[in-house]
Amino acid sequence: MKKILFVPGVLMLLMLASAAINPAHAQAKKKPVAKAAAGGKKASAADIAAGKDLIAKSDCLACHKIDTKLVGPAYLDVAKKYPDTEANYTKLAKKVIEGGAGVWGQIPMSPHAALSAADAKKMITYILSLK
Repeated sequence: MKKILFVPGVLMLLMLASAAINPAHAQAKKKPVAKAAAGGKKASAADIAAGKDLIAKSDCLACHKIDTKLVGPAYLDVAKKYPDTEANYTKLAKKVIEGGAGVWGQIPMSPHAALSAADAKKMITYILSLK
């Protein structure tokens, strides 16, 4: 009789434990939602997807991850720090294109001079949509 109750009890504990483990990882797996973007307009799903694709094709992931600080800050940390304003989209796009250091530490971000301002803003749209 004790074995009959023991096995379901252990299974229930394992299920509860697995649900509680690593909530940050669960947060990172959430799909980005179209939120207010530059100028108070809603970010389009197409711009968010385009930004994600541009990041995947660039060298960004060598230094940045969604939920983990590597050389540069985690995208979630960037999204938390900067509200969705036109000024922030412009400032962050300029930072991606020109590179620089000082905001997140002394290790400089390499410039991406070949990147257009429009593409840089799409990348920023994706990053800020992770909030």
